[in-house]
Amino acid sequence: MTLLDTPLVTDDPGLPASDFFDQVRARTLALTDPLTPEDMGLQSMEDASPPKWHLAHTTWFFEEFILKPYLPGYQPADDRFAVLFNSYYVQAGPRHTRSKRGLLSRPSVPEVLSYRAHVEEALQEGLTRQAFSKSVLEIEDLITLGCHHEMQHQELLVTDFLHALSFNPLLPAYAPAKPAPVAAVAEHGWTCHDGGLIEIGHDGQGFAYDCEGPRHKVWLNPYKLADRLVTNGDWLAFMEDGGYENQALWLMEGLAVREKNDWDCPLYWWQQDGEWWSFSLQGPRPVDRSAPVVHVSYYEADAYARWAGHRLPTEAEWEHAAYRTTITGNFLENNTFAPVGRTNSLWGDVWQWTSSAFSPYPGFRPPDGAIGEYNGKFMVNQMVLRGGSCATPKAQMRASYRTFFYPHQRWQMLGLRLAADQ
Repeated sequence: MTLLDTPLVTDDPGLPASDFFDQVRARTLALTDPLTPEDMGLQSMEDASPPKWHLAHTTWFFEEFILKPYLPGYQPADDRFAVLFNSYYVQAGPRHTRSKRGLLSRPSVPEVLSYRAHVEEALQEGLTRQAFSKSVLEIEDLITLGCHHEMQHQELLVTDFLHALSFNPLLPAYAPAKPAPVAAVAEHGWTCHDGGLIEIGHDGQGFAYDCEGPRHKVWLNPYKLADRLVTNGDWLAFMEDGGYENQALWLMEGLAVREKNDWDCPLYWWQQDGEWWSFSLQGPRPVDRSAPVVHVSYYEADAYARWAGHRLPTEAEWEHAAYRTTITGNFLENNTFAPVGRTNSLWGDVWQWTSSAFSPYPGFRPPDGAIGEYNGKFMVNQMVLRGGSCATPKAQMRASYRTFFYPHQRWQMLGLRLAADQ
């Protein structure tokens, strides 16, 4: 089944967990359809993982947290997979070294696919027979968590693979190139928000990760958000004005990272015959001045905002503005695999850096056991991003959704939107 033939994953709360599971699992496999066996083992850096590993790790999640503890008589396909495909769950046991996942030539791709089938069959059979030792509702909640975990890895699968392809001098494409929309982007305007005492955090309706709660009150002064994302054209103006060289614009740590890595443009950009080009999942192409800038770090985004005379929004400002908006935009399901812009939607295209650190909300308590390691152990030295990207499944999106990355990281679909005080 190809990606275009695969049914879209729905976020309908009335969808049975077993159907949701089937949709998500099929979508992940379809994302690997363009890949060769050689592609499946590529790992280009420690932060990234091979496509084959993503297929196996998402399978391990269902096995480790549902089948092993709650399906009496379940027999793993291979006990060794528990070590190979655990990521960072210390309480779940030993783990293979993260930086060496690309060295796992065995198990083979067919063996990993067989592992996926083994787990899928056992889970669906357990549901059919109502054989789990936990209640149906509790098992369905765990399946839903596993599906959202897998959708996060769908995003990682394509962005990790983009990073790996960028080292190939042939600059191969993952997906067919699509023409950019004809409409040009206008100068940005502002949407004004009164602020006041507001509430943020998940409201309890439908799925959410633990880090999205508890819902709590936050005071906001009146503020405004740019009605579009910062574009490549905007970024080129920043570059041409010496933005990367102007030390006064940069946080001290950001300046050190910039100098160490010799940054003078976004990741995957280069100059050729006097023109800027970029590498994307659609292959190499001239930089589209009207599309949102992507693959910039928090340090770069913060420096740009200073140069522009504005700032990055806080996550509370972004959530307050987004709470009553319709979630429309360029997501993974659009199959563009690149930001296109030319819209004033708050959602999609690129994740938007905020000025907020990824820290626990007041009253946050992680769940007990290894599953409580999902988010809580990462609440230090990372920054929050909002809004989703062209690599994010739309079914994941909600106003309270927080993703997070270290401020130096650039390989994800990371961009920005400006904010200012009223």
